[in-house]
Amino acid sequence: MFLGLDSSTQSLTAVVIDPISGVIACQLSVNFGSEFPQYQSPSGFIPGGANGEVHANPAMWLEALDLLMSRLAMVTDLSEVKVIAGSGQQHGSVYLDSTFDKRLAALDGSQSLAAQLSPALTRPTSPIWMDTSTGAECEEITEALGGSEEVCRLSGSIAIERFSGPQIRRFFKSDPAAYERTARIHLVSSFIASVLAGKSVPIDFGDGAGMNLLNLATQSWDSSLLAATAPGLDEKLLPAALATTVQGTLADYFVKKYGFSAQAVVALFTGDNPASLVGMGATTPGNVVISLGTSDTFFAAMPGPKTDPNGFGHVFGNPAGGFMSLICFRNGSLAREALRDQLGLDWSAFDREALAETQAAAGTNLMLPFFGPEITPRHDFSAPVLEGDAAFESGEEPGLKVRALLEGQFLNMRLHSQWMGVKTERIRLTGGAAQNDGIAQLVANIFQSPVERLDVLNSAALGAALIAAAAAGHDLPQLQETFCKAEAGSALQPDFALAGIYESALGRFQSLLAASR
Repeated sequence: MFLGLDSSTQSLTAVVIDPISGVIACQLSVNFGSEFPQYQSPSGFIPGGANGEVHANPAMWLEALDLLMSRLAMVTDLSEVKVIAGSGQQHGSVYLDSTFDKRLAALDGSQSLAAQLSPALTRPTSPIWMDTSTGAECEEITEALGGSEEVCRLSGSIAIERFSGPQIRRFFKSDPAAYERTARIHLVSSFIASVLAGKSVPIDFGDGAGMNLLNLATQSWDSSLLAATAPGLDEKLLPAALATTVQGTLADYFVKKYGFSAQAVVALFTGDNPASLVGMGATTPGNVVISLGTSDTFFAAMPGPKTDPNGFGHVFGNPAGGFMSLICFRNGSLAREALRDQLGLDWSAFDREALAETQAAAGTNLMLPFFGPEITPRHDFSAPVLEGDAAFESGEEPGLKVRALLEGQFLNMRLHSQWMGVKTERIRLTGGAAQNDGIAQLVANIFQSPVERLDVLNSAALGAALIAAAAAGHDLPQLQETFCKAEAGSALQPDFALAGIYESALGRFQSLLAASR
C-alpha cells in the first residue's frame, strides 16, 4: 500500500491506496482547531496578527502527525505501506537551527515529536499563504532584480506577499540574529517529509517554485533571487529535486512507534496545488482543472516554463515532470453569492432550467463580474461593470444578470489563461458549484471543451498517495485512470453552435476590461 499525507491550512489528512485492487483503503483527517485548542488556532492559524501577519505553530503540525499516525495504526496495517509521500500548504516556511538534523536522527519513541523538535525552531511560528505583511520586501526584491518582469521570468511569478522569499527577507530584516542562527529553512512540505525521513530532505520543484527563489529554466535556486532576498540564503536551502525522488527509509521513530515496515521509504513532498493536479488526473497538457470555491482557481499542466506576461498566473513544477500553472480569481463564489443576494434570488436561478430561459442572450450582455478587488486581473474594483441592453442593465430581467455574471467569470478565465498556449481538451470541474449542471454547461460552452465533474474529497492527499506509488515504479497515468475517475454520467459536451458567439464575446469582454481599468 502507499500512503499520501496532506498538511493543509486546517487539517492533516491521510489517504492510503492499494493499486493492485484499485481501492482507497483508508482516509483519515485530524483537524488542528478542534484537536489542539491549546494552540488557539481555531481555523489552523493564529488569528489577529498585526500588519497582515498570518502565522501557524509548527509544533501543532508535529502533534497532528503523531495523532494521525496513532489513529492510522488502529485501523490500518501500516507494515503494508511501502512508500510515503505528501503535500503541504504552499508558501508556509519553517526556520530551524543547526540542531535540527541531530534531533531528527535521535528521535525517541517515548517522547512526542513536538517536544523533541520544537527547541530547534529559530522562528517560533511559521508565516503561511494567507500572510500579506511583506509588501515592502516584495518591492525591494523587485527593485533589486530590475522589475517585476524579470522576477516573473526567472521564478514563474512576480514577487508575491505570501511567497516564501519575501517572508524570508522580512525575517532577516526584523530579527537578523535569529536569521543568523537559522541553519535550515524548510517549507511545510519538506519539513514534514524531513521528520518522516529522519533527516533534512530537499524542497521539490513544485513547491519550490512558490518561493520566488527557484529558477524555472534551470530548476535550481537562482543566485540573483537569493542575493536579493537575504545573505547566506543558499547555505540554508538544500538543492531542489523532483517530487518522486525517494529520500531513504522511514525514521525508526515511526517504525517502532506505529508499526511501519523498516523497509518503508519516504519520497519528497510537494505543494498542495501540484499534488491536487496529480489527484485530479490532470498532469498532462490539455487537461485543465477548474475549482469553483470562495475563490475560483484554474490550474493545468504546461509543456515548458512559459510565464504570464501580466504576472497574474503562477508557474510551479509538475510532480509528473514539466510545469503547471495556477491562476486564482478572487471573485468566485463571493461574486455569485453577492449577485444572488443583491437580486433576492436563490440558487435555483443558476440552474440549467433557469439559464435555458436566457439562452437567446448567450454572449450578448457583458458583465465584469467583480464585486470587490480582483487579483486576475489585479485591480480594485468596487462593483461589476455592465454593458448590454436596457433590460439587462436595469435588472428588469434578473436572469440576464445571472447569465452575464457566469459568462463573465468564465470569459475572464479563458482570457487570462491564453498566455499558456495550451489547447484545452478536457476540463475537470470540482468544488461546490461544479454540481450545478447549468454552470458546468456554461463552462463547456465558453471553453468549447468537454467537462467532467470529479468528486474528490482529498485531492491533494490522493495525489500524494499516487506520487508515492509512482516513486515505487507504478505507472502514474494508469494510477490516475484508476483513482481519478469522473462521476458516472457527469460529462457534458459543448454546444459547438455557440463557438463563434463566445469568440466574439471574448474580444468584447477584453475591450470592456481594458476600458474599465
